[in-house]
Amino acid sequence: MSELAGDILPGAPHPREQSRLFGHATVEADLLGDFRAGRLPHALLIGGPEGIGKATLAYRLARVVLAGGPEAGAHDLSLPPTHPVFRQVASMSHPDMLVLRRAPEAGEEKLPTIIPAEMVRRVRTFFGATAAAGGWRVCIVDAVDELNAFGANALLKTLEEPPPRALFLLVTHAPGRVLPTIRSRSRLMRLRPLESADVLAALDHLKEEMSDLDAATLPAAAEAAGGSVRRAVVLARGEGMEVRLATLRALEQLPRPRPEDLHALGARLQGDRADGLDLFVEAVSDYVAAQATQEDAPRHRLVRLGEVWEKVRRSAVEADVFNLDRKALVFRIFADLAEAVR
Repeated sequence: MSELAGDILPGAPHPREQSRLFGHATVEADLLGDFRAGRLPHALLIGGPEGIGKATLAYRLARVVLAGGPEAGAHDLSLPPTHPVFRQVASMSHPDMLVLRRAPEAGEEKLPTIIPAEMVRRVRTFFGATAAAGGWRVCIVDAVDELNAFGANALLKTLEEPPPRALFLLVTHAPGRVLPTIRSRSRLMRLRPLESADVLAALDHLKEEMSDLDAATLPAAAEAAGGSVRRAVVLARGEGMEVRLATLRALEQLPRPRPEDLHALGARLQGDRADGLDLFVEAVSDYVAAQATQEDAPRHRLVRLGEVWEKVRRSAVEADVFNLDRKALVFRIFADLAEAVR
């Protein structure tokens, strides 16, 4: 299913449609044990880097809770895709599930930059009604990071006084930046980045549904993804790996990168989708972070690196929004980097 929404990588299957979760068997076993023992908290804050399975875990737990429990003898949170609850959750039609996410309103095409507070206010009405199936009601927020202050406070009102058999599954990419009052009313569950083998297994699973994944690059993409399936998918599509390698090659040449290599890198970004620009920015950001954390880095270099990092982020957003020349962007950023590391 392809859709425009802030909680999905374009062209990829949605987490709520996934029947597999890779690399988090221990976490699943713990959640299953808590559910069976009646110890499941009313709110789980599921934290960790993007693309490691947080939303997939949230939907798996939601399905099991809404179904009244797992299949007999289950050791994880699996429900077969043929199960009625699985199908209802996948189609967003389960009456006892509410999902808050960035998605265009009816009749709109533009994706909002935040989860609108008006959407969050539906939470009180949702939990104020009787569960249609007579059991649990589940609210998934993907992601809490995309709530503004008004939305966060609207959510907090129900978190403070949750009704019986209510479950909040709050996905966050940066738990430390979540409103303290929300953190204090939730149980934080941190998911770790995946091992490369788990990322590769996830890619092998996804390639059946994603014809644009380059099978030949999957092992290299899994190794370079830093434990994120999302990042691995971007690397394995189009010229993803080529963009990353070209960026790393130019970074290794600092403070005197070869102009012809910068021209070639800019040309790749010019013809690529936004994914390529994201990979370029990630590689540059990783380089800046590595330079800034060196023990012997002088203070004036740290200041310059911090300024460059801010400029990289700002310039990339402007280039994406206003469709600016990518070659000019590459040369400008590398000129700033060269000045910072001299």
